[in-house]
Amino acid sequence: MRVLVTGATGFIGSNLVPALVEQDHEVVALTRDPDSYDAPEGVEVVEGDVLDSDLTLPSVDAAYYLIHSMEAGEDFRERDRNAARNFLKAADEAGIERLVYLGGLGGDDDETLSDHLKSRREVEHILGSGDAQLTALRAAIVIGDGSASFQIIRQLAGRLPVMVTPEWVRTDCQPIYVDDVVAYLVGVLDVPETAGGTYEIGGPDVLTYQQILLTTARHVRGREPLIIPVPILSPSLSARWLGLVTDVPTSVAKPLVDGLRNRVVVDDHRIEELVDVDLTPFEESVQRALDEEKAAWKRVVEA
Repeated sequence: MRVLVTGATGFIGSNLVPALVEQDHEVVALTRDPDSYDAPEGVEVVEGDVLDSDLTLPSVDAAYYLIHSMEAGEDFRERDRNAARNFLKAADEAGIERLVYLGGLGGDDDETLSDHLKSRREVEHILGSGDAQLTALRAAIVIGDGSASFQIIRQLAGRLPVMVTPEWVRTDCQPIYVDDVVAYLVGVLDVPETAGGTYEIGGPDVLTYQQILLTTARHVRGREPLIIPVPILSPSLSARWLGLVTDVPTSVAKPLVDGLRNRVVVDDHRIEELVDVDLTPFEESVQRALDEEKAAWKRVVEA
């Protein structure tokens, strides 16, 4: 297929583009700054900004929408909404028949969802309202070098021997390794039955955030930190705390932390019957991500 990827320079997009090329798809990458994008061989690069109401898209068989605006701060929901509407309008005008979107795992109760998950769900609804058939995949934390969520976990686990944390550390989560996410994203293109459907994806292990932190710490430092959950830390205070002890900007940490109160576990397993993915255990995912991080630093040092 001829396939368009938005967010090609981001964490998921940068892993997805080469995987699509390996499957012999003709890939077009949409980016705001083509000159700064080191595209894999054979990938066509086009300039475009989803925040531009006059956005135009090339003719393709399918398009991936991998955009979010958490770094925009308090206005991220409005930016996400506008970007999705602009993209959908351009997709309809270009006659694109299939869209694939990676959203957030969580319940469908709008009253209990965090702003972060509400925005992901709203974008999903917008993209599904056009002429194209939308395949929506919903995931929890994606483990891999470059993931903002994993960056928080990795830095907390590596830097703090003692953590006073909010009660959300006891919330259940089903993390998934980035290669498995990419395998699902690529796989749905070859399964017509997934067009127009919404599917939940997750790794083989369900853990609390406390277990995730403890396991990651064992891999990073060789020992577990002492974690003390307390009921008095609000999402805002938690985000400021994360801003002090990690490199993740508070504008990104706040919506992520707010979403940690939601249980994010796969309840619908239909995708497993349609797309066969050999899921990576959590401990192996963590070690692979840490190995990738070390390899990236080595490349920087040697450059």
